[in-house]
Amino acid sequence: MTELPNQRFRIGLVINPLAGLGGQAALKGSDNVADQALAMGIKPLAIERVRQALTEVLPYADRIEFLAAPGNMGAVLADEMGFDHQVIGSLDSERTSAADTRRLAVELVGSGIDLLLFAGGDGTARDICSAIPPGQLVLGIPAGVKIHSGVYAVNPRAAGELVSLLVRGELVRLGEAEVRDIDEEAFRQGKVRTRHFGELAIPEEGRFVQQVKQGGRETETLVLDDIAAWLQEEDPQIGWIMGPGSTNLGLLEAMGLEGTLLGVDVLRDGQLLAVDATEQQLWDLLQDGGEWRILVTAIGGQGHILGRGNQQISPRVVRAAGPDNLLVVATKTKLKTLNGRPFLLDSGDAELDQELTGLRRVLSGYREEMLYPASWRA
Repeated sequence: MTELPNQRFRIGLVINPLAGLGGQAALKGSDNVADQALAMGIKPLAIERVRQALTEVLPYADRIEFLAAPGNMGAVLADEMGFDHQVIGSLDSERTSAADTRRLAVELVGSGIDLLLFAGGDGTARDICSAIPPGQLVLGIPAGVKIHSGVYAVNPRAAGELVSLLVRGELVRLGEAEVRDIDEEAFRQGKVRTRHFGELAIPEEGRFVQQVKQGGRETETLVLDDIAAWLQEEDPQIGWIMGPGSTNLGLLEAMGLEGTLLGVDVLRDGQLLAVDATEQQLWDLLQDGGEWRILVTAIGGQGHILGRGNQQISPRVVRAAGPDNLLVVATKTKLKTLNGRPFLLDSGDAELDQELTGLRRVLSGYREEMLYPASWRA
């Protein structure tokens, strides 16, 4: 597939260098026992496990910019492996802590990244979950003793392969995975107690696995029926601005509504609030408050999602709804026809187009989302 031209994939890297210390020492974990394990002569292995993962992405180094936590929490390894990187944040001590992980994760996300790549165990996943905002894409490299959380790849190499898929612009499904941790003190007494701490957005297995329907191809009508069913189950107070195109018209028809093929329609609680709305009408509706989402499709043969036939969805409309609420709807078959070319952005506002550049959420089935790149560059 074709990579994003002149667009580098930004990865935030944070490593818990003490992760896994308690494993070889038979301490049933690493929380609060790092000093004991080091005194026993145990060597930290977390950085080497990250090295295994990053070796898989070395062929794509020119397409990646790392934003790395300082020292052994990321920057040292990025430098050793020759990755282009900038150091984010600072450390007060060589001995790192959970507080460092939380603080640096916040700083990395605030610096603008496509993916937060972290290494550790369940405790590290818990720290990340507590620190970053919902929706930030993350992936864990397993380096701890306990790995009950679903946010980790099955091994470091698998993590690297999954990152490579993202960098290449392959189809990658967006999922939500649980963060869980075990009570280590109870575990050391032979009692297994896990606790749910939250969810994180992760890239799931990204190789294209198509549901077979009639000759091995998706049936678009059935897929649209599935997506329509999903939308109808969402909070009825959410307003939906539906861009032009046969896909969105098909969604409305699946809901029993009469929309427009070439216009922008507005939906809330199963009812059309506006049909073939103007930009001013959209703006006026957004001023009433509430949660809004904009659903667009790739218009025309070049893959534009803004600026081709949907100028009613203006920069101020997108900003009022929230850039993160600009979603794309497309079947997986339609995505494959783009052959890796990114969605194109031409909103008329260069700053907004730059802000929207990166991975966009694509509704592709019943409660199924994919990740696909968008760019302001052709």
